[in-house]
Amino acid sequence: MMALGYIQIERVQGKPTPPTPRHVMRLGSRAMSGVVNLSRSRLSRRKLLQTGAGAAAATLVLGFHLSSGESGAALAAEPAITGTAINAWLRLSAEEITILVPAAEMGQGVFTALPMLVAEELDCDWRQVRAQAAPLAGVYANPLFGQMATGGSTSVRAWFLPLRKVGAAARLMLIGAAARLWRTPSAELITEAGFVIHPLTGRRASYGALAGHAGRQTAPTDPPLKARGAWRLLGKATARLDLPAKVAGSAIYGADIRLAGMVFAAMCQCPVFGGTLVKIDNAEEVKALPGVVAVVPLTDAVAVVADSTWRAQSALTRLRISWAEGANGTNSEATITAALHQALAKPGAVAPGTVASVRGDVDTALHKAAWTMEADYSLPLLAHATMEPMVCTAVVTTNNCEIWAPTQSQSLHAKVLSGLLGLKPEQIKVNTTFLGGGFGRRFEVDVSVQAALVAKAVGRPVQVVWSREEDLRHDFYRPTSLSRVAVAVDDKGRLTGWRQRIAAPSIMARVAAQAARDGAIDATAVEGIFDQPYAIPNQRVEYIRCEVGVPVGFWRSVGHSINAFVLEGMVDEVARTVGRDGLSFRKSLLIGQPRWLRALDAVAAKIGWAVPLTPQPGIRRGRGIAIHESFGSLVAEAAEVSVFADGRVRVERVAAAIDCGPVVNPDTVDAQVRGAILFGLSAALYGKISIERGRVVQGNFDDYRLVTMAECPKIAVEILASDAPMGGVGEPATPPIAPAVVNAIFDATGKRLRSLPIAEHDLRD
Repeated sequence: MMALGYIQIERVQGKPTPPTPRHVMRLGSRAMSGVVNLSRSRLSRRKLLQTGAGAAAATLVLGFHLSSGESGAALAAEPAITGTAINAWLRLSAEEITILVPAAEMGQGVFTALPMLVAEELDCDWRQVRAQAAPLAGVYANPLFGQMATGGSTSVRAWFLPLRKVGAAARLMLIGAAARLWRTPSAELITEAGFVIHPLTGRRASYGALAGHAGRQTAPTDPPLKARGAWRLLGKATARLDLPAKVAGSAIYGADIRLAGMVFAAMCQCPVFGGTLVKIDNAEEVKALPGVVAVVPLTDAVAVVADSTWRAQSALTRLRISWAEGANGTNSEATITAALHQALAKPGAVAPGTVASVRGDVDTALHKAAWTMEADYSLPLLAHATMEPMVCTAVVTTNNCEIWAPTQSQSLHAKVLSGLLGLKPEQIKVNTTFLGGGFGRRFEVDVSVQAALVAKAVGRPVQVVWSREEDLRHDFYRPTSLSRVAVAVDDKGRLTGWRQRIAAPSIMARVAAQAARDGAIDATAVEGIFDQPYAIPNQRVEYIRCEVGVPVGFWRSVGHSINAFVLEGMVDEVARTVGRDGLSFRKSLLIGQPRWLRALDAVAAKIGWAVPLTPQPGIRRGRGIAIHESFGSLVAEAAEVSVFADGRVRVERVAAAIDCGPVVNPDTVDAQVRGAILFGLSAALYGKISIERGRVVQGNFDDYRLVTMAECPKIAVEILASDAPMGGVGEPATPPIAPAVVNAIFDATGKRLRSLPIAEHDLRD
């Protein structure tokens, strides 16, 4: 995912000047400039207003205030952009329409979906549209987060209404401009494909021709929006604006940035989490190597700075470093497993503050049940393993800090870096590049902090690039988790009670101080289970926080990926025990849940659930099904597997049905479902981070395997038309795949897997 091109930025008097992109992104016959805005030029609010009032402009820059508390941070403008400006969202000229995108593009398609929202209401010619990364400013804060950040499958959901209003407001302003020029009532005018038209006289004017006049109009604060039935662009499969540059190799990722005088840093971090640097025995010797600029010690790491990444990484291997390993130096997989089991084994009644949800009386249900069953389900630590290594470029001076980063959390970066460097938040500039995979990993600020500290130490622009080994061994991992589930079943085979106790470390205790207090329930540890829809009259879910000396963080679909495996595995286990198949038993638990029933029926039809599998000599074949709701979207998945005599598992086919409410770009939805399935399938089959002597064992893709192209199953996706509220798309298809595959393995072999990865189980015939 590394781009071949780069941007060269010249420096004048110690400051970077606005760059000229080496490549352009093309859509049809229109030239589309590079998506990443690397300009330092800024237009103040006063300058914007002065330009609009005093010049006959050819460009309209339109913004839409989302809250009364917006500070009005200035728009970082390209040199070619001149003319009337009204806030920060939309730039309209004679040849193209530039829409600033507030969310990070990490492959999920927001550089197309979000511009589509504006373009639909604007009634413009889609061939003129280009997307550009928005600069760090309060107006671009994700409405659901209150800060500029990308995650939680929120990008399209959060901006669905606000960005449509931006387009609708611009359209009314253009109509108003034409009405004033033609001295015609606005009600007589229509818009179509980038033109304002007066049907009675045949007059027509392009948006570009009207831009300067439109900029003098007052932007309506609550413009009417099109009804869903009137959409021309939304809901239609639309080619992505970012793909041509990515295919051509001209897209700018974090490692493509080049600044005049820039040097490169390689990092070696303490191999034990929480450990610190003691000393470097041969720093001067390494500094004398060809191309080496500096050796920079940090609290828990050492950076070697050189004139190339290769030289920096090569010199790093020559260092002799002593570490203080701290309390986690004796940590291991065995101690972690023991700690989780000990947390669940504490005697006595339910501990205060550990109950996440209660329905009915589960203890009585278990006591009166015709039969009960108890099982432990365990999930390992998982790394994000983004294709693009961790990278950040930084320039630090006395009065400012500027970074170029593939980040999901621009606001958090500004906050952390300002505190770290003793600067004001407005003295931090964050330039967002394309992300070669995010999955929650790039919400973190660790590599940017390193880049800023090293840049400050050497007094030059520095690009920090981690090796793959540093990436896998210094991640913020998906938490390991152990669930003990007890179920009650009555004499009619009905599931009447569900008790689940979850032991796991807390993500929120690390990222939010108030979540670390005693007795706090980490919502990410219980999501997808405390709010599950099955008609089980008696339920109790408990969470016992158990820290294991490993940093944990947000991983694609977070706790849903854990709890869907437990819930859908155990439900399937009960179904088979009472003599039912997984589909019919689930449907019996979902009476009054039409969305869930429709999704199950759709995926069952797509996989051919009612059609028996054809036997093959020496191969055991089976099907499994699972369903889960997360981030506002419902996804059902069915898997068909082959298990060979030597224990190898091949997932042959996967069918998925997603109900995500209104769909902006079906092409993106389909791609995201497929990508999320493959992401989850890699974890289910192979994913595991092991700890020995306080160190992560895995170091690269030879021992942290991903599904290869040859292993990819055939995937069929059905997008279910829905009037439900809009849900997310990037994450919801990950949780159901592991249980669907494990349930299929049981169907094929009769062996029930209650832990992952699948590769660790003996499935030989």
